[in-house]
Amino acid sequence: MKTLKILLIEDDLQMQKFIAEYLKDYGFDCKVFENPKDAIENFKKEDYELIILDLMLPDMDGFDLFKKLKSIKDTPIIISSARGDIGNKIHGFELGADDYLAKPYEPRELVLRIENVLRKTFKKTIKIGDFLIDKENRTVFLDDFPIDFTKIEFDIFMFLCENLNKISSREQIINATSLDINTKNRTIDMHISNIRYKIGDDSKNPKFIKSVWGIGYKFVG
Repeated sequence: MKTLKILLIEDDLQMQKFIAEYLKDYGFDCKVFENPKDAIENFKKEDYELIILDLMLPDMDGFDLFKKLKSIKDTPIIISSARGDIGNKIHGFELGADDYLAKPYEPRELVLRIENVLRKTFKKTIKIGDFLIDKENRTVFLDDFPIDFTKIEFDIFMFLCENLNKISSREQIINATSLDINTKNRTIDMHISNIRYKIGDDSKNPKFIKSVWGIGYKFVG
C-alpha cells in the first residue's frame, strides 16, 4: 500500500516533532519545513497528498504562502494556527482551505481531519491496478506517468474502467461518450487501438483492454 505523504509547514520545533511523530504512527510520511521558501522549492519537486500549514511563519504571511502553494498545485490544505478567530477562519475557507484547526488541539483530532479531507479527495480519483484516474481533471496516470489522451479517448477509457470486467458493446460506448450516435464500429475500434498504443497494451495479446468478438470490449485492469 502506498504511504501517504504530508507536507508540514510549521516553525515551532516542538510542534514539528510532535506532529511528525504522531502522524508516523498512523502510517503517514510527514516532511517538515519551517522556512516558507524552502517549502515552496520542495513542493515544486515533490507531490504530496496533503499540506498542513501554520499561518505564523518567518519571512512570509501564512495566507500569502497558501496562495503561492495553490498556484503551483491544487493539493488539499489544512490550516493549523493559533490565529483561531472567526475572521481568520473565514478568510482561510474563502481562499480554499479544506479545513481549519485552531491551536491548541488534540493530535487525534488532526488525524481525523486529515482522513476526512483525504476521503473527499480520493472520491475524485479511481485507482485500478497501475492506473490512477483523476476524474475531475480528466487525466490518467500509468505508473505515475501521465497518458496523453484526447477527449474521446479519455471518455472511452473512463467508461471501460467504470465497467471493470464487464463486456461493453460498441453501442454502449457510443451512448456513454460524446461520440455521434451515427459513429461507425470501425471508428470505435480505431479509438481503442489508439488507447492501447498509449498505455502500451499489445493489440495481439492485450493485458488491459480485451476484445470480445462480435460484441465489443472489456477492461480487465
